[in-house]
Amino acid sequence: MSNESLDLELFEISPRFRQTVQDRVDRLEKDARWDEAQIASLENPDHIRRQMRLVAVQRAEALRMRLFLDRAQTRTQRPAVTL
Repeated sequence: MSNESLDLELFEISPRFRQTVQDRVDRLEKDARWDEAQIASLENPDHIRRQMRLVAVQRAEALRMRLFLDRAQTRTQRPAVTL
C-alpha cells in the first residue's frame, strides 16, 4: 500500500474519541507553551537543550494528532432504538 492510498483512506471516529484527542492536543500545546517559558529560567546548557527538545516533541505530537483529526470523519450519532 503506497503512501498516496493511505492519505486518501477515509475513516470515521466517534464524537467522543474526537473530543478526547482534541483535549489531548490542547493539553500538549498548553504544556509546550509553559515548558518553553521555563527555558528562560534555566542556566545549564544541557537542561536548556533537553527542555527545548521536550517542547519540540510536544509540538510534534500535537501536530501529528491534529493531522489525524483532519483526516478523520466524525461518525454521526445513530438514533436510539426504541423497543
